[in-house]
Amino acid sequence: MRDVRATVPTLAVENLHVVVAGREVLKGVWLEVRRGELHVLMGPNASGKTTFVMALLGHPAYRIVKGRLLFEGRDISGLSTTERVRLGIGVAFQNPPVIRGVKLRDIIRACMGLWSRADPPEELMIDVLRRAGLEPRRYLTRDLNLGFSGGEKKRAELAQVMAMRPKLMIFDEPDSGVDLDSLKLIGENIRALSEELGSATLVITHYRHIIPYLKPDEVHVLYGGRIIASGPPNEILDALEALGYRGFALKMGLTGGGRA
Repeated sequence: MRDVRATVPTLAVENLHVVVAGREVLKGVWLEVRRGELHVLMGPNASGKTTFVMALLGHPAYRIVKGRLLFEGRDISGLSTTERVRLGIGVAFQNPPVIRGVKLRDIIRACMGLWSRADPPEELMIDVLRRAGLEPRRYLTRDLNLGFSGGEKKRAELAQVMAMRPKLMIFDEPDSGVDLDSLKLIGENIRALSEELGSATLVITHYRHIIPYLKPDEVHVLYGGRIIASGPPNEILDALEALGYRGFALKMGLTGGGRA
């Protein structure tokens, strides 16, 4: 029997409208990401990028008032964050919190527990940290993100997503607050992990610097709560470089295609 999941997008966002604190932030977002594809969503500050991530996660403060979120063809708009994660959605946050008393080892073990019933061996956790560019002996027993630099936090987030092995990976501004070495390592690891797992991958960013390492299949531009353009990376990035976000949006008539 044919696997229906192979014929539908891993993530399909249909005409998504989201209200935050009484204000409509997303005003009709359309987006599809299929298994094995890596997409980048770009936009200036206040364009709705964080709102989009939180709505995908099911944060109660980000209220969907119209449209649907489909995961492998299933409407998940009404599911809790926990239920979405269990289905196979993994998110690396832009500003991960410091959690005293919780070791990085504990978090990695919990992430692996989403796909493995057995208690994961130490070797697997060590391998994940090494791949993320963190020395296991230094970091496994440290409190989560306590005293971590910006780059170390991003690498720890990457390690957690690696450990989850999700069907849909979302990275919220993995390039913010990191040095050039971390930028290259994180970008190349996201691309490698996407290929290894065959996951659908969505990277949210403000700048283009990480994109050469990601080698995305498609780039989308979010502006004013809508996706105003989608296309090959070079096409989109060259126009953004020349015009800036505002100029690009004006050229697209503000609403542009509206639908990815």
